[in-house]
Amino acid sequence: MKSYEEVYKVVKNGLSASRFKHSENVMDRCVEFAKLYDEDVEKAKLVGIAHDIAKEFPKEKRVRTAEQDGVKLTEFEKNHLSLIHAKHGAIICEKDFGFSEDMCDAISFHSTAKAGMSKLAKILYLADFCEKDRPFVEAEKAYEKGKENLDEAYLYALSENIKFMIEDRNQIDIASIEAYNDMLK
Repeated sequence: MKSYEEVYKVVKNGLSASRFKHSENVMDRCVEFAKLYDEDVEKAKLVGIAHDIAKEFPKEKRVRTAEQDGVKLTEFEKNHLSLIHAKHGAIICEKDFGFSEDMCDAISFHSTAKAGMSKLAKILYLADFCEKDRPFVEAEKAYEKGKENLDEAYLYALSENIKFMIEDRNQIDIASIEAYNDMLK
């Protein structure tokens, strides 16, 4: 697996300054939560910095490029281009950086979540939701919950994301609904 310094350099060179700052903020939260919840800090640091590596790929090329790289896209993802970056980023991190399966799984579902999320995946999902520059009050609430109970904070963030999509009359990926239902078992 590539070192943090190598991954950092590639990610920094591939993202805009604002997107890279977001990735640094997510990484910081991932490290904080990993320490709190006895997760591998190095893995958390790497998924945090690299989670949006494919976020700024040109929209007109996203589906074609992702499929050429071996990403298996759902019809929902093909119709919601903003979601493609997660699975595509995971493939890039596996091929180019040697990320492990659990790290790639966390990156693959950092936007939608899924049923059966690992601790690392929950940490990344939560960190992305509540990184320090998020401008909504729910982010701060999720962060405070995250310092107390990972599952409760993750469920809160997931619920808030689903509410945002409903309020904006956006379609919801079935993976998000399945993740929510899974957490309520």
